[in-house]
Amino acid sequence: MTKIIQLCCLGFLIVFTACQTEKKKEYKTQNNLLESSFQRILKFPVDSTAIPRSVDLETGDYKNVASKDWTSGFYAGSLWQMYRITKDSAYLIKAADWTAFQEKEKYNGRTHDMGFKIMCSFGNGLDIIPNSAYRDVIIKSAQTLSGRYDSIIQSIRSWDHNSDRWQYPVIIDNMMNLELLFKTTELTGDSSYYQIAVKHANTTLKNHFRPDGSTYHVVDYDTISGKVRERVTHQGYADESVWARGQAWAIYGYTMCYRFTKDSAYLKQAEETAYFMISHPKLPEDGIPYWDLNDLSIPESPRDVSAATIMASAMYELYQYTLDKAYLNYADKVMENLLTEKYLLPQKSNYPFILKHSTGNWPKNDEIDVPINYADYYFLEAVIRQKKK
Repeated sequence: MTKIIQLCCLGFLIVFTACQTEKKKEYKTQNNLLESSFQRILKFPVDSTAIPRSVDLETGDYKNVASKDWTSGFYAGSLWQMYRITKDSAYLIKAADWTAFQEKEKYNGRTHDMGFKIMCSFGNGLDIIPNSAYRDVIIKSAQTLSGRYDSIIQSIRSWDHNSDRWQYPVIIDNMMNLELLFKTTELTGDSSYYQIAVKHANTTLKNHFRPDGSTYHVVDYDTISGKVRERVTHQGYADESVWARGQAWAIYGYTMCYRFTKDSAYLKQAEETAYFMISHPKLPEDGIPYWDLNDLSIPESPRDVSAATIMASAMYELYQYTLDKAYLNYADKVMENLLTEKYLLPQKSNYPFILKHSTGNWPKNDEIDVPINYADYYFLEAVIRQKKK
């Protein structure tokens, strides 16, 4: 009997070792595929006024931005992620260089995108290098963001533009910025930031979602009564359509909120929207969604890799809380398909990006079917989360 047990254990050890070896081989292959992309990003000239946001592959024209742009923190964030993956200090140094450009944004109260700009840069930096200066930037940024909160509406205002149409617009993207507030409560012990984040999440939970689990892009509120005035889109195909990146923000945002609060209502919403997307009849076989699943041009309409990477990263985390393999299977499928020449920029490319085929703002014909820095950021985060699954 003892011999049988020993043989069984030996068999298990052989199988386990083989699996581990296969995983290491898989990760090495994955990193080799990405190495040229990493090097392009590492070597791009550091310039506070020219943070790479996207590039038109047909013309070679860059869209570069300054720190005030909502996407400005993703480039530094990607470098922090690359350091996590490679442990090469060259990425650490360059990440810190690009992150420094974001500091003045801690005073910018004209935008709700403080979380994107600060958590992707300084937030990642603080996780890797305990640094009191990084901590102070995060706290000040949360104070600034809190100034956009309205106690009647119980939400953080998203945009200040289109004031002739909207009184108090709140977009689903804004869920992503709540991480800054949750983190600041952890850093300071001041629960006021946590409470603002929870109230915003609850208001969005109540008003943004359709019965099928999908989300509207914009909800506009009456500033006096706090009631909903209208539910519309700004970047989707139509008011009632399924803008893919909006659904991705919802899945990621509520999964993140569950991480900090353990409120089952948030987990439930993340799951409902996730299931809506992964079971949608117009989701392509490879898992990379069309930019809007109601676009009448499907299957000729552009894909949105950024929506896929945001969802993949979110679903790795969602799987950790639910152990539902539907999320794991979707995320793995997306990552496998993205690591192909269909979606990766060629190794000989000179552009400081990793992935092709993202769609920024289709209604404005802006950044259509191009590399975009936030697609890369969430892809790299998903690479890290995939290895931890």
